[in-house]
Amino acid sequence: MDVSTEQSNVTHVIQLAIAPVFLLSSIGTILSVLSTRLGRIVDRTRVLLDRAESATDAKKQRIEAELELLFRRRALVNAAITSGTAAALMVCLLIAVAFLGTLFDVKTGVFLATLFVLAMVALVGALVFFLREVMVASRTGRVEH
Repeated sequence: MDVSTEQSNVTHVIQLAIAPVFLLSSIGTILSVLSTRLGRIVDRTRVLLDRAESATDAKKQRIEAELELLFRRRALVNAAITSGTAAALMVCLLIAVAFLGTLFDVKTGVFLATLFVLAMVALVGALVFFLREVMVASRTGRVEH
């Protein structure tokens, strides 16, 4: 392969990689939101655990009910973070495989399409878990402090 054809192919791959890079950026933003939510859940859990030590039996029951809800929310956020991270990793792999396929002149179309579909499935999973966590949180009618 001559130099100009190789440069043209690499330039084309860079152009094609721009869309996955934007996707990667949006996944990163979603992961940042999820990480913040997880931090708030953990902080609220710590506050409630401290309060439970000196609470009356009636208050302990309310605290335990809220802790149970927080544990459920934490599990949903963790699942969303796991799915979002898997999506991001697949997008990174997609970009790398696209470049390597071009550099070594290997047909990667089916593999790239599969990676993209899997990344989208993982991203949908992350968004569904996120939506579920938001729904659970909003049902409490309580603002965390």
